[in-house]
Amino acid sequence: MSKTPTPHIGAQYGEIAETVIMAGDPLRAKFMAEKFLDNPVQFNNVRGMLGFTGTHQGKRVSVMGHGMGIPSIGIYTYELFNFYDVKTIIRVGSAGSINKDLHVGDLVVAQGACTNSNYGDQYELPGTFAPIADFDLTRRAVEACEKFGYRYKVGNVMSSDTFYTENAHNEKWINMGVLVIEMEAAALYMNAARAGKRALTLLTVSDHLLTGEATTAEERQTTFTHMMDVAFTLI
Repeated sequence: MSKTPTPHIGAQYGEIAETVIMAGDPLRAKFMAEKFLDNPVQFNNVRGMLGFTGTHQGKRVSVMGHGMGIPSIGIYTYELFNFYDVKTIIRVGSAGSINKDLHVGDLVVAQGACTNSNYGDQYELPGTFAPIADFDLTRRAVEACEKFGYRYKVGNVMSSDTFYTENAHNEKWINMGVLVIEMEAAALYMNAARAGKRALTLLTVSDHLLTGEATTAEERQTTFTHMMDVAFTLI
């Protein structure tokens, strides 16, 4: 049952499409609306978390920010899945590489998400839940990367609860084959699983934690378009 508008999203029920493409930075959501959507209409500005609905190649789609970290994306995606009846959420974000073969600008299709967060404790499961992406979205994203000729890898990512940390333990995640460090995918995948919905995270390597490669904040906001190209093929 709809409980809209919510405390964090000012849209009325029906103003958000069944598919939402989300970015941590609300200005990246605005950039996507301007670049990819026809006739975008803003549906949210609560707390500056911009959201827009329009059409892309005749298909209705929404774009929205989700903020930084698991608590933030956890709130927004829960409300979208459970109160606005969103069926699919695709996150496009940045990540730090811990893989020697993944460099700045390369894409990662997040098949699964490890985490050091306690977000999953709320489900009171008798074990450890493994958050994974929707298979069909993953498969189609790989096909799109191949079609566009973009450099990419598919695999496990690490959704960290900390950006500044005393000890990142990166070498231990490297030993387990984890590709990159990011901050949101695990919560998105858990919320999708609990709601019976679909989710996928597409990432662009913004910096390399082993070599020191890096990009500017402006470049992250406006130039990471390859993952957006892929995301919009999935609507």
